[in-house]
Amino acid sequence: MHPQLFTIGPFTIYTYGLMTALGFVSAMLVGSWKAKKNGLDPDQVYNIVLVALIGGYAGSKLLFYITEIKSIIQNPKMLLDIGNGFVVYGGLISGSGSVYLYCKKKNLSFIKYADLLFPSVAMAQGIGRIGCHLAGCCYGKTTTLAIGIVFPQGSFAPPGIPLLPTQLISTLGDLAIAAILHTIYAKRTYYGQTTTFYLILYGVGRFAIEFLRDDPRGSVSFLTTSQFISIFFIVAGIAMLAMNKTLKKQMPAYPPQKLDQR
Repeated sequence: MHPQLFTIGPFTIYTYGLMTALGFVSAMLVGSWKAKKNGLDPDQVYNIVLVALIGGYAGSKLLFYITEIKSIIQNPKMLLDIGNGFVVYGGLISGSGSVYLYCKKKNLSFIKYADLLFPSVAMAQGIGRIGCHLAGCCYGKTTTLAIGIVFPQGSFAPPGIPLLPTQLISTLGDLAIAAILHTIYAKRTYYGQTTTFYLILYGVGRFAIEFLRDDPRGSVSFLTTSQFISIFFIVAGIAMLAMNKTLKKQMPAYPPQKLDQR
C-alpha cells in the first residue's frame, strides 16, 4: 500500500488522487467514444464530466463535513484539509444535480446523457476504490480469513493487523456493475433504463459493503450515513422500474442510429 506515489520538491502525488483522476479520465474517454456511436455530442460529454467533477467534489466534501461535524467542532483545522475526507454519495448527488442544471441550461436531454454515462461512472468508482486501497482508507473489519490485508504504518487503516479488503471488494463490485450497465445500455428500450439499474445495483452494493467496513463514518440511527442514503437510491430505482410500462408507452425505443443530442 502506497498512500504517496512520489514527491518532487514541495509537490506530492497521492495515489488516491491519482486513481480518482484516472477514473474521471476513463469515464470521459469511454463516454465520448460511446457518444459518437450513439448519436450524442462527444464535446458535451467532456463538459458534463467536468461539471460533474466540480459539483461532485463540492458535494462529497460538504457531506463529509456534515457527517464529521462533531470532530470539526473539536478541531476546526479539519476544514482546511481539502485533499482528504470525501463521501461518495455526496459527490453523486451534487454531481448529478450540477449536470442536470447544465443540461437544462444547454437544452440537452439529461436522461439521455445520464443513461450514456452511468456505466462509465460505475467504472470510475471502481478505479477510484483502488486508490482507497493504496491509501488505506475505507478499510474493513479485522479478519482471520486468508483474504485479509495488512496495512503498513502511514496508512489511514490500522497497521499490522489483517483487515477485510473492502476497497478491493468495492472495486470488483463497481466494475461488475459497470459491465452490467454497459450491457443494459446496448439493449435499452426506454429512456432512463440504465439510470434505473444504476440506482438499484449501486444502492444494494453500497448498503451491503457498509457491514464489512470499520472506518469512522457518520450514522443515522443504527445505519451508516451511506446505508441511509442507499435506501433512497434503491427506492428511487424500484419506483422507476415500476413505471417501465408507462415509460415504454410514452417514450419510444431509441436505437443508436436515431439518437440526437437534445
